[in-house]
Amino acid sequence: MLYNHSEIKSKYKSTYQIRKALENKEIYKIEKGIYSDVPSVHYLDIVMKKYPYGAFTSYSAYYYLNLTDVIPDKIYLATDRNNRMISSNKIKQIRMKEELYNLGKTEINYEGIKINIYDKERMLIDLARNKNQIGYDLYKEIISNYRKLANSLDTQKIEEYLQYFVNGDKIFEIIQDEVF
Repeated sequence: MLYNHSEIKSKYKSTYQIRKALENKEIYKIEKGIYSDVPSVHYLDIVMKKYPYGAFTSYSAYYYLNLTDVIPDKIYLATDRNNRMISSNKIKQIRMKEELYNLGKTEINYEGIKINIYDKERMLIDLARNKNQIGYDLYKEIISNYRKLANSLDTQKIEEYLQYFVNGDKIFEIIQDEVF
């Protein structure tokens, strides 16, 4: 199990007791402010513990939703624009307005770990919106995987989500042309 600093402090009561538990290998320091009762922890567990308010988006979401096999070079996390800045060279923070941040946010189980992520419908909209920023080959791979899923996508959800985006009609046309 993972603990943040305040959780470990309430469990062991003092810095001295924490240090003692670390020496006795009752707990392990995974990284600054993150502790575990096992020596090795999956990096997704650490990300979700450190940033429980974050949701995987962009390249990370496409990868974890099995829409591409390209492993992203960074972890792409969406946060509310009012949340604190994430200072990590491993994480690319994408700050959003609150209504967009919560739109399509869901939780999935990836390799036994619960992660916050945007659903496939929301990520399809983001793919169409950012079509020119994503490399051509990656875009084609993701779109072809969406075509395979076309029957399982919730078109009502897509239409509902598009109301929150500028140029929703144009985005819908791209989705219609490319996927359906």
